[in-house]
Amino acid sequence: MASIARNGGVGSTALTTTHFLLLYAAMLVAAAGNTALQSVMPAIGREIGIDDFYVAIAYTWSAVLWVLLAPYWAEKSDRHGRKTLTMMGVSGFILSMTLCGIALFGGLRGWLSGALTFSLFAVFRAIYGGLGCATPSATQAYLASKTRRSGRVAALSALSSSFGLGTIIGPAVAPLFVLPVVGLAGPLFAFAVIAAAVFAAIQLWLPNDRTGRRLGHGAAMSYPSLATTPTGASVVAATSPRRLKRLSWKDPRVRPWIVAGVVAGHAQAATLTCIGFFVIDRLHLSPSGSEGPIAIVMMAGAVATLGAQWGLIPRLGLTPRSLILWGALIAAVGLFGTMLSQQLYGITIGFAVASLGFGFTRPGFTAGASLAVPLAEQGAVAGVITAANGISYVLAPALGIGLYGWQHDLPFAAFALLLLALAAVGRHRLAV
Repeated sequence: MASIARNGGVGSTALTTTHFLLLYAAMLVAAAGNTALQSVMPAIGREIGIDDFYVAIAYTWSAVLWVLLAPYWAEKSDRHGRKTLTMMGVSGFILSMTLCGIALFGGLRGWLSGALTFSLFAVFRAIYGGLGCATPSATQAYLASKTRRSGRVAALSALSSSFGLGTIIGPAVAPLFVLPVVGLAGPLFAFAVIAAAVFAAIQLWLPNDRTGRRLGHGAAMSYPSLATTPTGASVVAATSPRRLKRLSWKDPRVRPWIVAGVVAGHAQAATLTCIGFFVIDRLHLSPSGSEGPIAIVMMAGAVATLGAQWGLIPRLGLTPRSLILWGALIAAVGLFGTMLSQQLYGITIGFAVASLGFGFTRPGFTAGASLAVPLAEQGAVAGVITAANGISYVLAPALGIGLYGWQHDLPFAAFALLLLALAAVGRHRLAV
């Protein structure tokens, strides 16, 4: 972090280690809180008695707002100030988690009907989708404005890693916050309190960046979840020059890569939506107490995904095409293994293998699309990549849980076959 501090660039205030950690904490709490929520929502839905489908689609509106508004806030960080937008994003997270926690607590206590509980939950989640998406781009823009170009990529990559770390921390600590008084709603209140502490620290110790100079910019990041691990697209967008003409995903240079990314992203998002319900049903667990096993499975998946991206990919030296093909095959094997498992150990291993495969496919399509266009279009293609990552959370959860409602094995089998088809078609459609 000392190198970050030495590379300060705006005004007389360089980016110190403390400032970096404050930005990192803002990103970390958003990712950790979201994945913690995903680990307890299946149990909450079953406890309240709401249909699994409505539990899944309660996230959809939030994801839609994130995809639509994240680029908007990325463009507005210069005008409104990066610190201001960072605080707005964190406050949106705090408000959303608090209100969602109150609604779910009321439903768990029987004060509200199941339909009203999840209707309120969906509305309150929209606050997070609409405002919380400002945090990644604002923190990136703040960091970019305080670092020299030579050190900016490393600094932004370190900041973006907070999303990946959050996907491990969230499920790991969620069961610890299921407390006697608040019950399954406890993790929501706990992360709201943690985020409030981060908000106060940013307010007190992060310098205001309203200097009139416009050095560096932020970029939109995908909707935070277990599927949102660092792929470098947002870093490329944040370090590339602005480009007025928008690149279309239909551009023949990038279309095969984007299609591959969307297919793999839907497979991951859909099966991730189902995995909590699958653990409860396959292991015959009661809703209360199921959050622990669900968290174990999700945490194993997050560790496997990050292990692929931070450990295996840099050492294997695979081409983007190979990452897509091998990733799809490995993910398909993992999904079949998950589907056939009867014990927690088998489900955990199967889902970890599937997540390992998805850990290959996401960087694969990111790198493939990036290499398909010249340097001048890197910022534009990064925007397309980010949109492709985020759009998976618009329809895939409803699709996955809809298949799960018909037959519990169906989403895993269907998306495993889709991944095998992706590998087969990709052999001929993706450039070497």
